[in-house]
Order: sequence, then structure tokens, then C-alpha cells
Amino acid sequence: MRKVEVTPHNDQWPLMFKEEAEKLRAILGQEVLEIHHIGSTSIQGLEAKPVIDIMPVVKNIIEVDSYNRSMEGIGYEAKGEYGIVGRRYFQKGGDNRTHHIHVFESGSPHIDRHLAFRDYLRAHQDVAKEYGTLKRNLMDQHPYDMESYINGKAEFVMKTERSALAWYNMQ
Repeated sequence: MRKVEVTPHNDQWPLMFKEEAEKLRAILGQEVLEIHHIGSTSIQGLEAKPVIDIMPVVKNIIEVDSYNRSMEGIGYEAKGEYGIVGRRYFQKGGDNRTHHIHVFESGSPHIDRHLAFRDYLRAHQDVAKEYGTLKRNLMDQHPYDMESYINGKAEFVMKTERSALAWYNMQ
């Protein structure tokens, strides 16, 4: 059973992202175009589950399947699309997750969605603080119920994502 853990921002998270991004570049090679640090660990000062979310952008999403064994070799479990059409998802660490990889093909609308949310929270610290407080409260309410924790964030995330996309598209 996964415990819901939200911790204060850790200054090591960007370094952990860079280290893992180098491994991903070595595996994905010429297929990868960009690698982004996304999610709460990418936002300075935001409380977060200590799981590094990484979003590689690739030329051809179907080609990513041929790297599953290499990804397993560095500790990842391949999960396929895992609920989002056109994504390849990998997780590392089992019940004690350390990394989530969300691979999308260049041009996917999910890329802008993730980058907009990240950049919006970076630019709007008041919203980031509200999000951190919500996550902390949900952790306290549901310490061993990850589904309730995720569902409890859903409305805030959807509302913020709409604002973020409008803001991002005006940049």
C-alpha cells in the first residue's frame, strides 16, 4: 500500500531530474527531442510528493515501445499508455516511487497542458501556495488512500489547468 507523502520542496529535486534526464537521453538517443521537468517537484517552494515527473518529447511515440527493456534495465516499469492515449508511461520505485516518466510525441496537446500548468504555478506563487496547502490537507485526511488524495486534487487541477492554458497561450 502506497503512503501519501507530501514534503517541503527539496533543492535536490532539479538535480535528480537532470541525472535521470541524462539516463533517458542515453536510452532514447535520436528519438528524443526535449526532456522537461514537470509536476510539483519542478516548482520552487511547492510542497510535493517526492516523485520526480519527467516528460520526454519524442519524434515517434510508437518507437518508444522498443525501449521498454532498456527502461527496465534502469529500474522502470513500462505501463503503456496508462489512461492517456498517445502517452507512454513508466514508473520507478514500486510502492516507494521516485520517478514517473510521461513520454509524448511532438505535437501532442498534453505537452502544452503540462508545461502550462508548471509555468503558471511558477509565475503565480499564490496559486502554488494554495495547491501546496490543498495537497498537505489531503495527505492528512487520506494518508493511505492515494486514490482519494488524487481525486481530492482533481477539481483544483482542472480549474488551474484551464487558467494556465489561457495564460500560457497568451505568452
